[in-house]
Amino acid sequence: MRDGFFRVAAATPQVKVADVEVNAGRIVELIREAADKGCGAVCLPELAVTAYTCGDLFGSRALIKAAEEALGRILEETEELDILCVLGIPVAVEGSLYNGAAVFHRGRLLGLPVKSFIPNYSEFYEARYFAPAPEPRETVFCGQRVWLGGKLLFECENVPELIAGVEICEDLWGPEPPSAGLCKNGATLIFNSSCSDEVAGKAGYRRDLVRMWSGHIIGAYVYSDAGQGESTGDMVFAGHDIIAENGAVLSESRLFDTGLTIAEVDLEKILQERRRNNTWVSEREPEYVRIPFGYKQETLERYSPERTFSRQPFVPSDPAIRSERCQLILTMQAQGLATRLRHTGCRNALIAFSGGLDSTLAALVTVRAFDILGLTRKGILTISMPCFGTTERTKRNAEVMARELGVDFKEIPIGKTVLSHFEDIGQDPENYDAAFENAQARERTQVLMDMANQRNGLMIGTGDLSELALGWSTYNGDHMSMYGVNADVPKTLVRHLVRFEAQRLGGKLGEALFDVLDTPVSPELLPPKDGEISQKTEELVGPYELHDFFLYQLLRHGFGPGKIYRMACRSFAGEYGPEVIKGWLKVFCRRFFSQQFKRSCLPDGPKVGTVSVSPRGDWRMPSDASSAVWLKEIEGL
Repeated sequence: MRDGFFRVAAATPQVKVADVEVNAGRIVELIREAADKGCGAVCLPELAVTAYTCGDLFGSRALIKAAEEALGRILEETEELDILCVLGIPVAVEGSLYNGAAVFHRGRLLGLPVKSFIPNYSEFYEARYFAPAPEPRETVFCGQRVWLGGKLLFECENVPELIAGVEICEDLWGPEPPSAGLCKNGATLIFNSSCSDEVAGKAGYRRDLVRMWSGHIIGAYVYSDAGQGESTGDMVFAGHDIIAENGAVLSESRLFDTGLTIAEVDLEKILQERRRNNTWVSEREPEYVRIPFGYKQETLERYSPERTFSRQPFVPSDPAIRSERCQLILTMQAQGLATRLRHTGCRNALIAFSGGLDSTLAALVTVRAFDILGLTRKGILTISMPCFGTTERTKRNAEVMARELGVDFKEIPIGKTVLSHFEDIGQDPENYDAAFENAQARERTQVLMDMANQRNGLMIGTGDLSELALGWSTYNGDHMSMYGVNADVPKTLVRHLVRFEAQRLGGKLGEALFDVLDTPVSPELLPPKDGEISQKTEELVGPYELHDFFLYQLLRHGFGPGKIYRMACRSFAGEYGPEVIKGWLKVFCRRFFSQQFKRSCLPDGPKVGTVSVSPRGDWRMPSDASSAVWLKEIEGL
C-alpha cells in the first residue's frame, strides 16, 4: 500500500468435516490474525467453510444452507476489519451447485468466483457434485446481491495497482488457467483457494507450478491449501501454502502445518514488468465484470512495508546456485570472446594486467576462451604498465598470476612517456588533476592498441558494469577496447567470479587470486602513501554494493529514487544509515546521467545478465538527458 508493496496472507485453518460452526470460528480467528499483522488480503482454502472432503454430503440441503449461514456469521464478525478475504464455500444457485469462493471486505460480499475446471479423475470426483463456472451473472447470496462466475475482477479504488482475481485449485492445473484471462484484463494479484491432496513428489511439482505460473502471468500468486482436519479416509492433505511473485517464491509454509503464510508482493514491479515486456497483452474484454472496493484512508496511511531485498541482487544467495551461476557466466564470457576470436581469425589477445580485480577476471575469461579454441595460452599477452600510482603488491600479483596461468607477460613502464606528454601539453606533474590521472589511462590504451596491431590480436577490455554505470572510466582510455568481456558484470559479481576461480584452481594461483580480492579497489593513478594504495575507489564514489543495488532497481524495474532509497534503508539497516544511503544515491544519479556519453559508444561485449547498459542491448538513453526529476525526488526524502 506504499511504493506498490502489499502484504498478503495464505491461511490454512484446522477444519472439522461438515462442522461449519467450528470452521467459521477458526476462519474468523485467522482473518483477525492476518489483519492484526497488517495484511491487506487473506486467502483461505477451497471449501474451507465445510471442508473439502464432505463427499456426498454436498448433496445435503442442510449442509449447503448451514454453509451460507456460516458465511453470514463470518461477514458480521469481520465487518470492522479492513482486509480483503477470499474463502472457499459451496454455492447453490437455482439448480446448480458450484465450488466457489466468497470474496468479501468489511462485511460486504463483493462476489462469488467459481471453479472452472472440475476434476473427475483418479481420487477426484467433483463432477458428482459441482457444475463448472458459468458466464458471470448476478445472484443473491447471504442476503446480498452479487456477481457469480469465473470472470470477476476486484478493483481497489484507492490502491490503483491492486486488481485481484480468483481461481480455485484445479483451475491452475488445467490447460488454460482462468488467471491468464484475468491477468490480461488487469489482475495483478491472483488468489487460489485450493485443496490439493499430498502424494510423494507432489509438493515440489506444486511449488514449481505456482512459481512458474506467477512468472508466466507476470503477477503475484497466493495459493492457500487445505490441511489438517480434512478426512484422511482416502487422502492426506498437507496445507502447502505458497506466495509467489513473477517467477519467484516469496514465502512458503511447511507441510502439515496450519496458520498464516505471509509475504509482501510488489504490485508496482509487476506493472513495470508488464510495461517493459512488449509481448504482454493487456485487454479489457466486456465479459469480465469489474467490482470496486476500497480501503480506509487510515489503513493506507498506517501501512509500513517491511519487505527487505538482497543486498547483492546480482549475486544468488544460495551457495550451490551461486557456484552454478559463476560457472555459467564465466563460460558465457569465454564463449563470447571465443566467437569473436574465431570470427576475426585472431590467435592473440592483449590485456592491461594491473593485478586488480577487473583485469584479473578478464585474464581468467580469456584463458578459458583460448582453451575452448585449442589455442596456446602463450598467445595471451598480459602487459603490466606501472606508472605513478602502481604498488608493489598489485605488480607482484600480476606477475604471479601470469606465470601460473601460463600466459605471456611483459612489463612496460610508462612513467617517462607520460612525463614527456605532460611536457608537451604543459601539465604540471605535481598537479594531481583529471589530466594527470587520465593521461596514464590513455597511454596504456595506446600501448595496448598499437601492440594489438603488431600481433594481429584483440585488445580485451576489463571495465565492468558498475564502472560503466558510474562513468568511472577514462573516455578513450580504459573505456575503449576491441572486445569488453566484463561489460555486463557488476563489481559485486566480479568478486564472486574471481573467488569461484580461486577456490577451483587453488595452489599459488589461488593464493594470488585471494590476495587480489583482499586488495582495495583502485585505479592506482595517484602516488602511493608509504607504499600502500592511496586512491581507494569506494571512498571516492561510494560502496559498490550500494551502487549495484541502486543500478539493479533502477534499470531492471524502473523504480524511482524514493522507492529505491526506502528499499535500501530496510535492506542495509545496521550497515548504512539513511543519510549515508541518501548521499550515495544522489551521487549515483548524478554520475549515471552525466556519464551516459561514455555508454553511448561502448565496444562490443557479451550480455550475461538481465541488466545491461549497452546502447545496442538494454539501455538507450540520450547523453544530454537531465537528472533534475530524480535529484528533486532525492532532495525531498
